[in-house]
Formats: sequence, structure tokens, C-alpha cells
Amino acid sequence: MSEHHKKILGILGGGQLGRMTALAAARLGIECVIFCDDKNAPAFQVAKTSIIADYTNKQALDQFAAQVDYITYEFENIPIDTVRYLQKHKPVHPDDRLLEIAQHRVREKQFLNDIGIPTTRWAAVQNAKDIEKALRDWEAKRAIVKTCRFGYDGKGQAVIEPDNDPAGILRGFKAKDFILEDIVEFSFEISVIVARDKLGQSVTYPSVLNQHSNHILSKTIAPAPISEELDRKARDMAELLAGSVDLIGVLALEFFVTPMGEILANEIAPRPHNSGHWTMDACTVCQFEQHARAVCAYPVGDPARHSDAVMINLIGKDAEKIGYFLETPGIALHLYGKEDCRDGRKMGHINITGPKDQGVDLDEQSKALAHYIPHIKS
Repeated sequence: MSEHHKKILGILGGGQLGRMTALAAARLGIECVIFCDDKNAPAFQVAKTSIIADYTNKQALDQFAAQVDYITYEFENIPIDTVRYLQKHKPVHPDDRLLEIAQHRVREKQFLNDIGIPTTRWAAVQNAKDIEKALRDWEAKRAIVKTCRFGYDGKGQAVIEPDNDPAGILRGFKAKDFILEDIVEFSFEISVIVARDKLGQSVTYPSVLNQHSNHILSKTIAPAPISEELDRKARDMAELLAGSVDLIGVLALEFFVTPMGEILANEIAPRPHNSGHWTMDACTVCQFEQHARAVCAYPVGDPARHSDAVMINLIGKDAEKIGYFLETPGIALHLYGKEDCRDGRKMGHINITGPKDQGVDLDEQSKALAHYIPHIKS
């Protein structure tokens, strides 16, 4: 294929991650076609063409594949059979292997452990007896049970306590397989974004500190205020994972950091990630451009950070305060174009930026926004 050929990227999913990937791709002259089952998907607003159909509709998938050169996805709950079907027609990155690992929490934990990345203790469970046995083996009274599939932002999980009914909790999930995880007494959570291209070249962004409110990411501080040793250890693990799955594209690896300084991997996201949104205004090449580059067979770019940053999610009615955000120096506003503003829904984000490594306390500045963004108080 000629370097001057106008590349066309197909994106499965039409949410904000697909939207921001399409915007980044446009800067490289890459056109995007969005495939989504939601007629109001915000990514449609910035795409060349859109296809509205169920992800299992093979006729629509054939139409989609015929229009594009490369394919990616913006969320990991795409049916694995859809990705495998499309791989017969066009390159799909990340591929079905990584997607299959990330879609199932037991496979995810097992894979991480197999390549030498530590996690909290865990056990595959299917019923209350399995849970009781694991708790006895661990000599523990409390643990977290999660559905193996389709859980995000705190959904699909519950704490097992001595006085609750594990069988009732499992029935409420309406799922067939689960994972039980030991509760980690952690000091804080960090994550790392890694990008890798078809030549095997990989780059990482610095570890960032993540804070949550009601199980939804509230704030990301970049870089994380941690030691160089801890940062390097987390980035090495992310690069190990990327190499082990032969990644082409971007992925995020989340970690718990214990009071003893131990790093425990928590979750893989095989796509651009909420904790990487800060890169849009603080780095030479942001995570979305890295993803578009890699999946379209371009080399990964320079991830150099030119600014410190704090990213804050705008959740629900937070997005109604746009006048203040537009008028305040040092704040970059990103809205996702969603029509329905409801509680718990990510409507956009802001990035607060300041000079790199010059002691500017952006986190303290962000706390001053609590009047406009209440969830950052917690």
C-alpha cells in the first residue's frame, strides 16, 4: 500500500473513546467509519461514515469491512466472534487473543500471573460453596465477588461479608461464572498506558494516580507522585504485557499499590483508557493518536510529557458548568456530544495543565473546583 494512500480506519463502538480516536486520526489524514448499534452514538458526529447495526449482523459487518483498511474497537464488550469474523476480511487490532483475555476476569488474572505479573489472590467460583471454600483456604472473612464478564465502573461486583447471603448475591447477577478476589488493603491506584506498533516498538506514558467516586474514575494526576523505582516497575509490567500479547495499538494496565510498596495488577483495558485522557493536552502525541497510528500500521510517536496535568471527569450535570471551564485559564474542556445527561454518565472531561516538574500543585488547584464538580470532594 502506498504511503500516500488515504487510510480509512473502522472503529467498532461509537462512544467517547471512539470519538476521540476518530478526532486524533483526522489529524493524521485518516478517515474513520464507525460501526455501532446505538443510533445516538457520539462518535457518529465526527466520522466520515457510520453504520448502525447489531454487532452480530454479518451483512452489515461485510459492508463495514469493505469500506475500511484497518479495524479497531473502542470497548472490550464487542462479541469475540464479531472480531474473528472481521479478521478474515481486514486487519483488526488489538486482535481477538487480547480481547478474549480482557473480556473474562479469570482468564485475565491467570494470564497476568502466567507471565509473572502479580495480582491479588483470586479463585474461579460458580456457587456459594465455592466462595465458602475459598474463604476458608484464605482464612478470610471478606472478599469481592465479580461477574467474569461485562463489569465496569463498579457494576457486576459485590462484597462478600460474614452476614450476607452469597447465593443470593450470585442469583442477583444473572451470570454463570464469577471470580472471587481477596480484598486488597491498598494505599492508592495507579495505571500505565502503553502503545506498541507492528514493528514491536513500544512506548509508555508515566504512571498516573487515579481517584474514584462511586466506583467511577473521578480524577487522574499525571505524573503520579511516586518514586522513580515504582514508576519504572509499573511501566516494565505494562511493556511485558504488551509484548506477551503481541500488542498492536494501545492498552492500559491498572495496579493497586500496597502500603509495603507492592504492585498488584488489577485490570487490563485493551484500548485507550479514561486515565490516559490527560495526554491530550500534556504530551507530544496523545494516547488516541498513538492508537490510530499503531492500528493503521504507522510507527508509535513520541510520548514526551511537556506539562503536568490533572484530568477530572465531568459526570452527569458536571457538564452543565461549561461556561466556567471555558473561561478559566489552564483548563482544557473536552465534551463528548452525548444527548442524554444523566447521573453517573461520563459527559466529558477537563484537563488542568501546568509547567512540567516545577512544583505547581495542580491537585490543590483542582480541589478548588469542588463547587462546580462535587464528586472531587470524595
